[in-house]
Amino acid sequence: MLDLLAQSPAFATVAAAVIGLLVGSFLNVVIHRVPIMMEREWANQAAELRGEPPPHTDRFNLLVPRSRCPSCGHRIGAAENIPVVSWLLQRGKCRGCGTAIPARYPVVEILTAALSALAIGVFGPTSAGLGATAFSCVMVALAFIDLDTQLLPDSMTLPLLWLGLLFNLWGVFAPLPEAVVGAMAGYLALWSVYWLFRLVTGKEGMGFGDFKLLAAIGAWFGWTALPAVILLASVVGAVVGIGLMVFARHGRETPIPFGPYLAGAGLLALYLREPLASLYGF
Repeated sequence: MLDLLAQSPAFATVAAAVIGLLVGSFLNVVIHRVPIMMEREWANQAAELRGEPPPHTDRFNLLVPRSRCPSCGHRIGAAENIPVVSWLLQRGKCRGCGTAIPARYPVVEILTAALSALAIGVFGPTSAGLGATAFSCVMVALAFIDLDTQLLPDSMTLPLLWLGLLFNLWGVFAPLPEAVVGAMAGYLALWSVYWLFRLVTGKEGMGFGDFKLLAAIGAWFGWTALPAVILLASVVGAVVGIGLMVFARHGRETPIPFGPYLAGAGLLALYLREPLASLYGF
């Protein structure tokens, strides 16, 4: 199989897309359940500090319980869980109650498939291709979790950081010294902005999860990628924020998640790290 993938780039790319669809279906579970798991853990910890019994004792993780419709409790069978196809056949509705299933579910699956195919198409069935695919999948999950909840879970950002350093032990994406400095500089850059903004305004401008996500991006692509990542994320975030205020009457006091813009900029750095770095003479 490995020989076939190596000898046929087209087959490897198609295989990556198919596997990406399946991974995208799982990412939908991650996006939905990880924030709930965090909230349940916080509630149990708070109850323990108060000397009360934990409010959540039933098992709830990425595998248990089985997926159900949140409206009617209809258990989702295997035939209803085929990526994209099931959503189309059911016309975007639950079989049990007819409640609309958000189009975001197939969007996540298609996006993950496209990014997986792109990663293997560009880097081939190599360690770099595997790393690029893993990085892309985590970026998708983090972006949508942040959009939904304005949370960037440590359970995802920190392993992503260490995984980047692991790949760069062999210099897959950046020399290890640049990756280590990138992790430190990524965290400290946004940490400094956070405290400066807080000292000036008395408000929190961003969450600590943003620091850790940028640190992870620095660990993958080195410190030379960080200026472009920060600039791209900030410019796009500012444009979208102004657009929301002007056209969608989005209040200035309503927070806008920064994670999706960092994730998008990180994906650009994956494929354009050297051209972006060269803009700054690095």
